[in-house]
Amino acid sequence: VDVEHSHVRFLGNLVLNLWDCGGQDTFMENYFTSQRDNIFRNVEVLIYVFDVESRELEKDMHYYQSCLEAILQNSPDAKIFCLVHKMDLVQEDQRDLIFKEREEDLKRLSRPLECVCFRTSIWDETLYKAWSSIVYQLIPNVQQLEMNLRNFAQIIEADEVLLFERATFLVSS
Repeated sequence: VDVEHSHVRFLGNLVLNLWDCGGQDTFMENYFTSQRDNIFRNVEVLIYVFDVESRELEKDMHYYQSCLEAILQNSPDAKIFCLVHKMDLVQEDQRDLIFKEREEDLKRLSRPLECVCFRTSIWDETLYKAWSSIVYQLIPNVQQLEMNLRNFAQIIEADEVLLFERATFLVSS
């Protein structure tokens, strides 16, 4: 089974494990049986990517719910994020409606957990903004960091200060 797996270290000691299981039914089933407790233990964040054009929405939602059940059992404090991806393929006048409907479905399916949804595309800044927003919520002591950035901006009389995370170049401002 060909599954893409990689690790990204950022913010010093945080490691993001990425598993790309797109279209890998065999792997997904294995994921939720023999590997379930191992993979979903000590999870801080689940980021689930939905292809907005998928013709197998019911199956996609089934796998998502299986992930949520595993999270609830093994890491109930994990934050849940859903990316409704490839939104550029949806007619522009339909994007808001389609995203809102998908977001409502995902929030309902996620209960009792809460999920935050983002509409994304590789063709604009939405994917970058979603990742930045997710990483921002992982930053320890973010209020202290923001206060220090505001103080620094005042001292140097700057209108704005941007702080980029070294490994990912994600923005904190």
